[in-house]
This record gives sequence, C-alpha cells and structure tokens, in this order.
Amino acid sequence: MASSIAHSHFALPCNLPNHYVLRNSHLNPTLEIPKFPQKPIRTPSLREVCKQASLKQAFQILTRLFVDQKSLPFCPEEAYSSVLELCASKKALSHGQQVHAHTIKSLPVCESVFLSTRLLFMYGKCGSLSSAEKIFDRMSGRTIFTWNAMIGAYVSNEEPFGALNLYSEMRASGVPLDSCTFPCILKACGTLNNLCCGTEIHGLAVKWGYDSIVFVANSLIAMYAKCGDLEGARQLFVGMTGKDDIVSWNSIISAYAANGQSVEALERFREMQKVGLAMNTYSFVAALQACDDSVVVKLGMEIHAAILRASRDIDVYLANALITMYARCGKMIEAARIFCAMKNKDYISWNTLLSGFVQNGLYEEALKFFHYMRDSGIKTDQVSLVNVIAVSGRMGNLLEGMELHAYAIKSGFDLDLQVGNTLVDMYAKCGNVNYMCRAFDRMLDKDFVSWTTIVAGYSQSKLYFGALELFLKVQMEGIWVDAMMIASILLACGGLKNISYIKEIHAFILRRGLSDLGLQNSMVTVYGECEHIEYAKRMFGFIQTKDIVSWTSLITCYLHNGLANEALELVCFMKETNVEPDSIALVSILSGAASLSALKKGKEVHGFLIRKGFTLEGSLANSLVDMYAHCGALENSWQGSIDIFNRMKEENIVPDHITFLVVLYACSHSGLIDEGQNFLEVMRREYDLEPWPEHYACLVDLLGRANRLEEAYQFVELMQIEPAAEVWCALLGACQVHSNKELGQIAARKLLELGPDNPGNYVLVSNVFAASQRWKDVEDVRVRMKESGLKKNPGCSWVEVGKKVHSFKARDKSHPQSDEIYNKLAQITDRLKREGDYVAQTKYVLHNVGEEQKAQILYGHGERLAIAYALLGTSDRACIRVTKNLRICGDCHTFCKLFSKLFERKLVVRDANRFHHFDKGICSCGDYW
Repeated sequence: MASSIAHSHFALPCNLPNHYVLRNSHLNPTLEIPKFPQKPIRTPSLREVCKQASLKQAFQILTRLFVDQKSLPFCPEEAYSSVLELCASKKALSHGQQVHAHTIKSLPVCESVFLSTRLLFMYGKCGSLSSAEKIFDRMSGRTIFTWNAMIGAYVSNEEPFGALNLYSEMRASGVPLDSCTFPCILKACGTLNNLCCGTEIHGLAVKWGYDSIVFVANSLIAMYAKCGDLEGARQLFVGMTGKDDIVSWNSIISAYAANGQSVEALERFREMQKVGLAMNTYSFVAALQACDDSVVVKLGMEIHAAILRASRDIDVYLANALITMYARCGKMIEAARIFCAMKNKDYISWNTLLSGFVQNGLYEEALKFFHYMRDSGIKTDQVSLVNVIAVSGRMGNLLEGMELHAYAIKSGFDLDLQVGNTLVDMYAKCGNVNYMCRAFDRMLDKDFVSWTTIVAGYSQSKLYFGALELFLKVQMEGIWVDAMMIASILLACGGLKNISYIKEIHAFILRRGLSDLGLQNSMVTVYGECEHIEYAKRMFGFIQTKDIVSWTSLITCYLHNGLANEALELVCFMKETNVEPDSIALVSILSGAASLSALKKGKEVHGFLIRKGFTLEGSLANSLVDMYAHCGALENSWQGSIDIFNRMKEENIVPDHITFLVVLYACSHSGLIDEGQNFLEVMRREYDLEPWPEHYACLVDLLGRANRLEEAYQFVELMQIEPAAEVWCALLGACQVHSNKELGQIAARKLLELGPDNPGNYVLVSNVFAASQRWKDVEDVRVRMKESGLKKNPGCSWVEVGKKVHSFKARDKSHPQSDEIYNKLAQITDRLKREGDYVAQTKYVLHNVGEEQKAQILYGHGERLAIAYALLGTSDRACIRVTKNLRICGDCHTFCKLFSKLFERKLVVRDANRFHHFDKGICSCGDYW
C-alpha cells in the first residue's frame, strides 16, 4: 500500500496554502474561565463549581470561605477534598500544590487520614509519584482507601513493579482487600504480562466473592487479554451472569482487537448491537481498533457512519480513533478529512495524522505537515520528533535530519531516550557514521535498543569489525541481547564471509534460547552467502513453521551459489505448502528464471503478478525486464541501448560508469567499432569519468571481433592504467578465435602473471596451449590452478520443457529418458551429416586423445543433449531455448546453425558470453563470440 501511493501526488480535502497539508487547524486555547454576569445572582456552592470543572472559580470561592473560618457551611476537609479532586481530574499539579500549602497552614494534615489520602490521590493523578510516596510514608494511620490510592498512583505512573510490591506489603500487614483494590493490581499484572500473578489475584477475588462485581470482572478480562490468554478472557465474559453492562462488552472487544483477532472483535461488536445496548464512545473506539488493515476498511467506514447517525458532534477521543483507523487502512485522504473537520484537536490528533503519513510512506507529506504544525503554533513533542527524524533517515535526507537534530537540542528533547535512539538510526541510514557515533555518545541513558541500533548502524555501513567489537562490549557490560541485535551481528559475519564467526553466533543463539523464526531465516541467508549450502539446507529443515521469508532465504541461497535449477525446483515445493510469494520472493524467482533462460517459468511469474494485482515498479519491474532480456525475448536490445543513451543526453540525464559499460557492450555485440571508440572518448572528455578495466575490455573485444588484433594489442599497451585480467582475457579470446598463436601466447603469459582468481581465465590459457599441442604447458597451468584452490566449473546446459527445467552435462546419462535422448541426438547428427555436410571439427577438443574419441566427445556435449530432449518434449515450430554456463564451442555452434536450417526451428542459446539466436542457418553473433 505504502509503495503504491508514496510517489503519487497526494491530494488532500483541505485548501492548503504553500502546499501545507492542513489549514486553519489549531489546538483549543487554554481553558478560559467564563465571565459571570455582575447582576445579583445566587452564589454557586463550592461543590457545584468543582462539578463545572472551573479551577479559577473554585479557588476564588475557597479563598473567600476561609477568610472567616467560623462561617464555613461545611467541614474544611470537605472543601479541600472537592478542590483536590478537581485538580486531580485536570492534572493541575501546580494548583494542587497550592491547595496542599494552604492545608498545611490551615489544618494539621498529618493527623487527617482522609485529607492525606486525597492529597496522595491528587499527586498520583498529576504524575508526581515522589510526592505521593512522601505523604504515604509520613502517614501514621492508613485506611484501605489510602493503600488503594497509593497502588493506583504507581499504576497510573507506569510503575507496575511498585504497585505489586506495595500490594505484597499490604497483604503482609494484614490489611483486608476491597473490590477497588483489584482493578489496579490486575492492571499492573497485565502491564507486566504476569499471568501467574494475575491468576493468583483472580483466585483471591473468587475466594472473597468479588469476582461477581462487574467492574472487577471487567478488570479480570482486561488482565487476561493483556497477558495473551484470550481463552481465559472469553470464558470470563461468557460466564458473566448479565450481559447488559456496556463496559463488559467493550472489554472483550478491546481484548480481541489488542491481540490481533479483528474478526472476533467485530463479531462481538455485531452481537452487542443485536442485544440493543446503547453504545458509548469506548464501544466505537474498541471496534475501530479492530479495523486495522485495508481488508476491513469497509467495516470501519460502516462504524464511522453509525457514529455520525448517533451524534453529529464527534468528541476528540473518538475522532482520533477514526484517524488511526483510516491511517492503518491506507486511507490518508479520509484521515486528513476527519482531522480538518475537528473543531477541537489535542496533541494526539496532530501526532496521529503525522504518524499516519509516516506509516503509509508519505514522507514528503509528513515533513510538510510537521512544519505546518510548528507554523501553527503547536508545540511539538517527542512523538512528533521521533516520527520526522525517522522519516529523514528513510529518505536519506541528512540535511533535514541535522536540522531536526538541532531543533531537538533547542527544545531539550535530544536527551530523551527514544529521540536519541531515533537520531542514531537516522544518521546510520543516511550513511554518516561519524554523526551516528556522536549522537550515541551524547546519550546520557542507553537501553538495549540504543545498543541494538548502533550495532545495526555499523553493520549496515559495512563496518563489520566495528559491529563485532560493539557486540563484545555489550556482553561485557551485561546488556540484554535480543534477536534484532543478533540479526545485525549475523549481517556483519556474512559481510566478512567468516564461517567460524557465524558458527560462534549460531552457538550463542542456541545457548541463549534466542532462536526465533526471524533468526532462523537469517541463519539460512548467511550460511548461503558464505557458500555453505548444506548448512543452509539443514537450518531450513529445522524451521518448523516456514514463512515466505524462509523459502525466499533458501531460494536466494541457491541462486547465490549458482544453483538456479535447484532454486526453481524449490519454488515448486513451496507452492505445494500453499505459501504465496511476496514481491521479494518473486524478484528471486525471476532471477532464477533469467539465469536459466526459463521463459515459460518467467511468463508464469508475470501472469501471477498480473492476477494478484502487483504494482510493476522498482525492483520487481526491473527483474521482469531482466528476465525477458536474459531469455532473449527483447529484439535488437543492443541497438536499443544506444538509442536510450541518446535520449538520456537529450533529457540532460548524466550517465555514469554503468551507463557507458552497457553502451560499450552494445557496440561490441553490434560490431560498431567507431562508435565504441567514440563513446570511450566521450566518457573521459565530456563526463570526466575514468574508465574501469571492464570498459577497456569492451573496446579490446570490439577490435578483436573485427580481427584488428594488432590494433587491439597496441591499445592495451598504451593504456593509461595497468591492464587488468579482464583486458588480457578479452585479447586472448580474440586471438583464439582468429588463430593468432603469437599474440595469444603473449596474452596468456600476461594473464598468468596477474594470477587471476577466475578459474575461467586459467581454462582459457590452458586451451590456447592445448591448441598448439603444448601439453606440458597445459599441465603446468592445471597445477597452478589447483594450487590456487580454484576448480574448473563443469559445463552444464539447461532447457525448459513443460513446467520443469532440465539440466545436462557432457555425456550425461542421468536423465530418466536418457536412452530416448541419445537415440534422438543420433538421428539429428545423421541428418546433419547427410543433408548439411556436417563434419565434427575435432580441433575444438583440447585433450590429448585420438580423433575418433574427440568426435565422440563433441557428440556428447550438454547443449546437444538439451536440444535433443527439447525435440522430444516440445511442439513443432516452438522456439527452443538453451542456457549454458560456459562458452559454446565452435563445433557446437556449427551444429546449432545447421539444426536451425534443416529442422526449421528457431534456437536461442545463451552461453557465458552472449546470446546466439539461430534461425535458418544463421547466428545473430555473426560467428564471433
């Protein structure tokens, strides 16, 4: 959803100047005290004023009453109590402190348990836990209300451990519990996810008969839901004698919604409607929480309609829930429309819409909205900053991120833990390791998230040893290590290609019991990256519940290690398990199809993309184009490359090294010598790009194709940089094609001096010596190759028949239809000899054996077996597509030309160098490859 809308123009329902997202939307002004008329009216009582939630008027009356304490119409404690309750409800700490000071002057507070309890309650609600604790500790006598108020203070200030400790002290002191004790204690258990403690308290409630009280039962439902025991919550709800309490219904709906069971939550909401209960704000909010994705957005809109039918005036709490619902479902225009229509907005309203933009990938809109908030006079908080700093990181916008960092410092938020963590992550994503480290070092407090973030930053920046050093420091300081940190360390180990480090981390995971699905998938990936395929397969086998990431990890492992056929076979097994591929998996599958030129498999994936409604953009679109190109399905693609380059210049798009490399390949394969030389000159002169060895190799190949070998050699000798192995390899290949033994031996010697790490280069040198029958030199090259730890890749050919890709090696007899294949190949060869004057060119067999044996070796080459099998399994006239991992030999090239002519079949062979399109006896390469 995010990817499909993130780059589109985002039209909003408000008329916005300067492209701001919202207009004329402000927070409510600070509470204004209404001006009472001056005409003589009855003076409202203190209780009435407190009910009207007017702090200023309450203070005026309180002051007037205490001018002459003898005329007080009620107890002073009652007067203070009413005002303290109002301060608590408004979270007006400074006003509450003024009342406290007033009581100290007027009354001996420490002797009044009632008033001390009221003060304790006020401080707890206003967030001053330390003040509440001081009052509690000074009290000589305490009632159950005092204990409940202190436990509630701990819970409301997010100190659940303090609440449970005080509860234990209360039990030890022999203080009897009442029904009001249970909601706070159960909330603390739910916050800590402590089902054991919650179940124990449930037992006490049953023992003392409090479980039948509705608000206690509702608290039990909420506790079981927060602890993940939905069945326990459901049984409690079902067992309730009456189903006429709206809070009970709200509790069970919220329980299902909070645990991701949207369908069940919405079913309970429907049942509540059928019962005929009058719904309140909390009912609608609970139901909206269940509408958490685009699948149930229609139900969310129905709930919205029901809210509008119930009341035209939507309060802030409900409006915020609607914004959240639409944002989750990707409906940001509707979310913004709700925001625009709100008469009263609080900080949650602004932050909810801002978070919605971020969650849906609308990063530009998020930044504009943040600046609009500031311009509108809205004081941003940590939530706002965390959102926009994260956006800067995802966009890679370092300048914006640094500006936000400066704003955080100015606002005093930079020392906030979550802001600090987000700053570290932002600098890591922007690739600025120096600032990342400085932001991390500046943090006064660090949690395990901080350490996980900095370790991930080092790994993502490819500073692998730095990541490992930090990981050691984390362990030495006893910091908690989670699965995310281990995943970053595995990334570092994979980057270093160090199998011993990976095994150590694997053992660490097992010892700590951290082996979740994500880490198991990561282990498959890193073992594959280090070419330990068997380890990757074993890890994959250990995964009990495999998700799409598990399958993608092993598919990618096979592809990374050149086992494209095994990768596509694994896709078939995946389909049998009813696991549907996502866009990342499809990119890997298309890569496998491209590697084998498996056009049918590629078209199958293309059809799946269309049926499932995937957006063809980014890496998915590129992979699809790449697949068709690798299957030889793009006609005149090389000439097209040059046309696209010219269009780029017309549109003032600056080409880079890769652009020129593609264009030079195009010139090489099209025989455009003058154009190729010109492009190399343009690259240096007009764009100040120093050619890579690959660019020089393209031009040497281009000259070699035209048999201008002396010119190619002179070009290599006059190069401004030391010729790399790729350049000498290109010259050697050209010398071999044109039988220039003298230059070929020079190129071979130069190639060996460079000590290439590519086994194909050794094979090419060996073949040059073998063509001159220098068998001792051939043996020497093979010895050097063995000493270097290199192995020649065995020749293999693939052909797609039916819905499977079949592989063939030279003289291969492992195929179940081997006898039929060899009979068909014999028939083809006989016809080529009889009608096309085919004679085996044994010079291409570079082994010291007899002529007859050389001919038999040629007859058994893998591409010929693949062609024979294709004739058995495909319809007449269908194009045959063969992929080969090595360069096609001259004799097989002649074989393919004659086959296409005599059997009237188009044949596409993709070898290690290029595509060969055979049709009517002619090859697209012009007999040069």
